[in-house]
Amino acid sequence: MARPRIRITLIDQKGEKGCHRGHKIGDSYDFDTERGKLCPMAMHVAFPYVDILRYGGEIPGQENGTAVFACPDVDTLNVFKIERIDS
Repeated sequence: MARPRIRITLIDQKGEKGCHRGHKIGDSYDFDTERGKLCPMAMHVAFPYVDILRYGGEIPGQENGTAVFACPDVDTLNVFKIERIDS
């Protein structure tokens, strides 16, 4: 059985200035092939959620196969959604 793919999407930003990496709401990244395009701090915060979702777990209080998390930037708070893609 192949492990599921993981997609990380920026769904919201809080703050007056943009992300230092230039990410915009709606930007989406494949965890395995595009993670280098994503802010290293966001990857650091996302990693435990990715592991839980990829290897069969679920996040309490979240829709099955998803996790929403926030990553602080210097001047803004980025809100990301991780989705497990079972195909």
